[in-house]
Amino acid sequence: MAELEERVKKLSLRSTTAKMNLHDLAEELPTDWQKIPEVAAATFQVFADLDAARKELKRAKQAAE
Repeated sequence: MAELEERVKKLSLRSTTAKMNLHDLAEELPTDWQKIPEVAAATFQVFADLDAARKELKRAKQAAE
């Protein structure tokens, strides 16, 4: 369970970074508009990974009860 909690923590930090990268790109538009698909895909993936890890952690905690 500690490994799952650590994974969620790391993914949470990565998601914050990805969110800020997407935000920064949006604020700089129309400059670097070509990077939208790349940055959006990376942001989407890290949030999908975080969601999956949180669900896995929740299931593990419920199983431990």
